[in-house]
Amino acid sequence: MPEDGPMFLKKYADYIAGSASIPDTWRVASEPFSKIEEDPNHGWFREQFAFMKVVPRSRYEFVLELYREYLRIEKTDPEDAKRMNVRWTGTLPYAAAEVYGHLVADMRLLRRERAAGRDTAFLEQTCAFYVAWMGHYIGDGAQPLHDTIHHDGWQGPDPKGYTRDPKIHGRFESAYVEAIALTEQDIAPRIGKPGHLQGDVFDLVLAHLDEAGDNVEAIYKLDKRGAFSDAHDQEAREMVYSRTAAGARMLRDLVYRAWLESALPQAPGKPNPIDLNNPLYNPETGSAPAGVSPEVVK
Repeated sequence: MPEDGPMFLKKYADYIAGSASIPDTWRVASEPFSKIEEDPNHGWFREQFAFMKVVPRSRYEFVLELYREYLRIEKTDPEDAKRMNVRWTGTLPYAAAEVYGHLVADMRLLRRERAAGRDTAFLEQTCAFYVAWMGHYIGDGAQPLHDTIHHDGWQGPDPKGYTRDPKIHGRFESAYVEAIALTEQDIAPRIGKPGHLQGDVFDLVLAHLDEAGDNVEAIYKLDKRGAFSDAHDQEAREMVYSRTAAGARMLRDLVYRAWLESALPQAPGKPNPIDLNNPLYNPETGSAPAGVSPEVVK
């Protein structure tokens, strides 16, 4: 983190790490309301909504487009229609962008409280939790099997004979990572200088997911030749290092950017996305799609 970043977060490093898996606890069927809302936030299964030329800038617009496609194919392709919903497409970039907004807002409040000479310890910890929360989604998105319908075994036609075993997901992201004893030192040199300070945050998150998703078949090839059974396999290790570094880099960049953005004059939010007079207002969703987020240029 650069020196002009939110350095207060360093003292919460263990708290952030310890909290990073909490969003997975929101996905348990014993808490059905929580599971229904949270489950899609951990994936982005691109093949399922390939019919969309442009990804909507609104979670609710995305839901509506999926429903319209469901209605179009429900009679001609009932099996695919069963999966034409957020449970089978994922909503990860919306979740990441939403929590990013929470982080900017609370960092802005923290700056105001500091300027007024008030204690900000609780706000600092709140910001640290948002970093952990957003980090979960960014980390999931850096793992290619969170960005494909082939997340738990190969789906559909399989001319190359890739495994249909759902355990491939855990073999790569858990068992192999533990087998090679991944450390911070393995990836720190790969993270590099801050980036992602220009361009729209939602678009940057989509690009992060696309870049990760382009590695899906490579993981299946590694698994097919048994690479994840060999802790010394250099190609398999490199996949872990590159994916972990990509997640760490993206998270660092978004946290740094959020801090810089929180110092900017607060935009008036015009046109307001819930204003009925907004030219993009959609009565089906009760809002307009989100506008382009501010650029932070260093």
